[in-house]
Amino acid sequence: MSWSELIIFLHVVDYLPNRVVYGGSVSPALTNPPAKRQKDIEIPPWTPPLNQLLSLTHRQSENPSPPESRFTPSFLIYSAIVTKFKIQRQGSGGDLPQSGEFNPFPVARRVNSFQAVAMDDDMEGGIYQERTRTFPNMRSKPYSPLIFRLLMRINTRVLLVLLLCGLGALFYIGASTSPIIVFVYSVCIISFLVSIYLTKWVLSKDEGPPEMVQISEAIRDGAEGFFRTQYGTISKMAILLGLVILSIYMFRSTTPQQESSGLGRSTSAYITVASFLLGALCSGIAGYVGMWVSVRANVRVSSAARRSAREALQIAVRAGGFSALVVVGMAVIGIAVLYATFYVWLEVDSPGAMKVSDLPLLLVGYGFGASFVALFAQLGGGIYTKAADVGADLVGKVEQGIPEDDPRNPAVIADLVGDNVGDCAARGADLFESIAAEIISAMILGGTMAQRCKIEDPSGFILFPLVVHSFDLVISSVGIFSIRNTRDSGIIGAMEDPMKILQKGYSVTIVLAVLTFGLSTRWMLYTEQAPSAWLNFALCGLVGIMTAYTFVWITKYYTDYKHEPVRTLALSSSTGHGTNIIAGVSLGLESTALPVLVISVSIISAFWLGQTSGLVDESGSPTGGLFGTAVATMGMLSTAAYVLTMDMFGPIADNAGGIVEMSQQPESVREITDVLDAVGNTTKATTKGFAIGSAALASFLLFSAYMDEVATFAHVAFNQVDIAIPEVFIGGLLGSMLIFLFSAWACAAVGRSAQEVVNEVRRQFIERPGIMDYKEKPDYGRCVSIVASASLREMIKPGALAIISPIVVGFLFRVLGYYTGHPLLGAKVVAAMLMFATVSGILMALFLNTAGGAWDNAKKYIETGALGGKGSECHKAAVTGDTVGDPFKDTAGPSLHVLIKMLATITLVMAPVFL
Repeated sequence: MSWSELIIFLHVVDYLPNRVVYGGSVSPALTNPPAKRQKDIEIPPWTPPLNQLLSLTHRQSENPSPPESRFTPSFLIYSAIVTKFKIQRQGSGGDLPQSGEFNPFPVARRVNSFQAVAMDDDMEGGIYQERTRTFPNMRSKPYSPLIFRLLMRINTRVLLVLLLCGLGALFYIGASTSPIIVFVYSVCIISFLVSIYLTKWVLSKDEGPPEMVQISEAIRDGAEGFFRTQYGTISKMAILLGLVILSIYMFRSTTPQQESSGLGRSTSAYITVASFLLGALCSGIAGYVGMWVSVRANVRVSSAARRSAREALQIAVRAGGFSALVVVGMAVIGIAVLYATFYVWLEVDSPGAMKVSDLPLLLVGYGFGASFVALFAQLGGGIYTKAADVGADLVGKVEQGIPEDDPRNPAVIADLVGDNVGDCAARGADLFESIAAEIISAMILGGTMAQRCKIEDPSGFILFPLVVHSFDLVISSVGIFSIRNTRDSGIIGAMEDPMKILQKGYSVTIVLAVLTFGLSTRWMLYTEQAPSAWLNFALCGLVGIMTAYTFVWITKYYTDYKHEPVRTLALSSSTGHGTNIIAGVSLGLESTALPVLVISVSIISAFWLGQTSGLVDESGSPTGGLFGTAVATMGMLSTAAYVLTMDMFGPIADNAGGIVEMSQQPESVREITDVLDAVGNTTKATTKGFAIGSAALASFLLFSAYMDEVATFAHVAFNQVDIAIPEVFIGGLLGSMLIFLFSAWACAAVGRSAQEVVNEVRRQFIERPGIMDYKEKPDYGRCVSIVASASLREMIKPGALAIISPIVVGFLFRVLGYYTGHPLLGAKVVAAMLMFATVSGILMALFLNTAGGAWDNAKKYIETGALGGKGSECHKAAVTGDTVGDPFKDTAGPSLHVLIKMLATITLVMAPVFL
């Protein structure tokens, strides 16, 4: 047995060392080995002398043995001793003592290779014993939602019969309403089948070694436990608010249209409350779907990163695609089912019944319910994820100098759980709410315009948004499947830039969106009264699609470290923490300019195209302007499913990186997940920019719908709001103040919760000094519990502020107007409040989201090795900036565009209170 043979043996089991340390001396034969990995083997001093073992092996090798006994006893003894070596990897803690009462992270890195398995088999029952790492088992009893448990108890055949009966009833109601509804049902059901295929494809991938699975299960339990508790709280608040809406509607006045159709107060009240609760339920399901897939895909992405960077990317994208198709499909089919049900139940368009153009107003409750749940989901999830993230970074990275997602950090599991409940569950509910609000507002405006223009069959203008988003499901599916796996070496330099791959998929989706949008407008919006109107509306949709693409590009420019703004921000970290904060704030403020210009151009262009479409009312005045803006909003959201896919990709990649770090995989694997994580930060930021742009356009539509509703109830024209009236101006100030106060409370909630986490992590490091030496186990569960309870407690105050403020302001000024002889004063003040809150909220959300994303990617840029790399003073300053930006980009910022739309929907629902 020679030294070269020993090197070959160690290489086969993937443990090629750089040197063997024996009794403090280094073997000269291994001073210049092949540089595969930087590792040391330390042979315990109590082992037999190396020369004796090797000489014994050499003597035995002089008498060749049969092939089946090729491994001599002395060789096997020595190989068993070799398994006691330890790996020294910078920053992993592997160079620290590995003894003690508790040792969950053993001395040897697990061999994840075929050769190691084959070696174990060859060595007669495991004489070569590998010591696998174990992870603290936080897994509780597996949990499934009640509805799933009930369904699983039903016989499969009975369940299938019930499903077929339900689908039959659904299509019967749809066919009784319109063939368009049948088309929408069909596309949505097909998209659900595609999402099931994606789920099976993702779940068929391997989960990797046991330590990865154990970490993933801990994350899954934490996320599902918080989800149950959070949504239990939200559901109670939703039921309480539903009772409030019911009591208000039971005593409100009715519109002339409702009186003529025989729709009484009680019927209207029950319809609105049912719509509200259904919207809240669907929004909750959308959030659960987002979280469900992310906690199962993360470990599969981690495992795939050990083999191929492209495969890891594909799994993350398809997992996000499953969630996106379900969320968008649910939003579309939910509104379609409500519309068809009300159409058949109320016998719409029959003599003496409600007209179809008035029907969309009954759907407003659905949008309000979706907004209500999305706001609290975003607040609670955002507070959770950022409190854990800030606490883990400040103590772990800055104070203790350990890497991100290091298993010694007591807050690391809470941080990884937060990615799922904050970025996946909350974003799913958020985009569901965005699509629902946009569809309902466009349906209301389409019905109003068709009524004014005396169009014989207004169903095309009313159902047009449902058709657009049905095509969205089709084209986004094509974009998702366009990202395929290719054979590559798994080395970052050998693969394409992940952002370019995602952009190619987005470009495919954009091209298909242009084609399908033109087809939809020709099919749905052609009318004999204005034969060329459909072309103008198709151009409005093109304006919206271009706006979406421009928003994605602008946000990418300001948040991707391949571009100058983020690199300049990273450079500012070299002069300290303060200059990093100053540069980040200035970047965020600057980033509001281009998006506002784009929104302004798109609104004016779409309004002008709509006005010149040829559609006029009875007096000959053009009436298509607002509907043109609505069509532009639909165009902007016509690729929503693919954009949500890119957004879901981010937290899944982030979680995968955490699992890789905690399970102590090779550096090459962590490099792959780091690149995917950095791209994920950019995609999350672009999605937020996309959401803000769509929120701006949707809020403009909802504001117009609010003014139409007030005019309907008050029986007088309500076309403008005069801010020269002192009370109205005060309403505008209150709207702007609401945005700043809400943002302050959201950020303060993260700060207070993070302080609790910081104190807990510091306490554990002080009271359990063995944590840093891997001698003691961190109490992960304690940090999870602290963050969960704090986020649920802290989300109430800003959420209640958003809901109560417009109702209180409108009611107080209504009373004031009653005594001063201004009957519409309450409605006007609320309109001003809504207008100013929308403008301020858009700017504030742009600032918070972009600044936070830029700070995060500046840190990622330094961690690639630039400006001193990890652990440098520059890196510490960047971590401070990232910590400041965390509540900006993941708590206050994303909550603001939900707040904007919720203010618009709540004013629509509560309009009778202000009159």
